[in-house]
Amino acid sequence: MAALIHLRELRARVHSAASKNQQNTLLLNARLNILPDPAFLGLKSVLSERLERIAETIRPEQFASLLDPLMRQTIARGFVEAGADEGTVWLPDQTGEFLVPAWNTGPQAERLVGKFKQPLSAGLICMVFSSEQPFLENEVWKNTRQSKLLDSMLEVQTNAMIAVPFYFLRACRGVVSCVQLNKPGAPAGPGFHPEHLAHVQRATAVLSQLVELRLLSWTVGWSE
Repeated sequence: MAALIHLRELRARVHSAASKNQQNTLLLNARLNILPDPAFLGLKSVLSERLERIAETIRPEQFASLLDPLMRQTIARGFVEAGADEGTVWLPDQTGEFLVPAWNTGPQAERLVGKFKQPLSAGLICMVFSSEQPFLENEVWKNTRQSKLLDSMLEVQTNAMIAVPFYFLRACRGVVSCVQLNKPGAPAGPGFHPEHLAHVQRATAVLSQLVELRLLSWTVGWSE
C-alpha cells in the first residue's frame, strides 16, 4: 500500500513538472501581436512621405542637434569597443557632391564637423556610401583608393579603417566610420578585426533606430 501511494505521489510530481514546463514554453513562444488600427491606415502614406522629406533635408551641420546623450553614448561606445582612436558620422552636403563630417569623437572635431568636404568621386568613405557595403582594412595608407585630403589636413596617417553604411528611414543616408591613426612614418597600431566591424555595425544599427524614433516623435508631436 505504501509503495502504491509513493508511486501516485511520484506521478503527480511528474505531471506537475510537465505542466509547468509546458506553461513556460508557451510563455517563451508568446508573441506580442498588435494589429494596425484602421483609424491610422489612411495616414500611413502621409506620414511616410513626411518623414522622407524630413530625412532628405537633414544636413551635416544640423545632425548634432538631433543627437541626444543616449545616441552619442551608443555610437561612441561602438568606437571604443572596436579599439578605434576616433569615429565620424558622414552625411551628404546640400549639393549632394560631398560627404561632410556631421559628428566626430576626435580631438580635432571642431576643424572637421560641418567644414571638411570629401568629394563623392574619391575616397574609401565615399566608396562605402555609393556601394552600401561595409569596409574594413588595415594598412589603409597603402590603398590607392584612399583619399589623402583629410590626413594631410590633420597631419596624421590613417593606419586602419572601418566604415559602414548609415541607414535610417529605409535609405542609406550616410556613412559611419572609425579609424586608428598615427603620425606619418610611425609604426602601425594593432589594426581592426571582424569582431570590431561587428561592434560598429551594431552601434550604427542602434543609432539608426534611435534617430528614426526621434524623427517620428518630433513629426507626430510626442516630444518637443
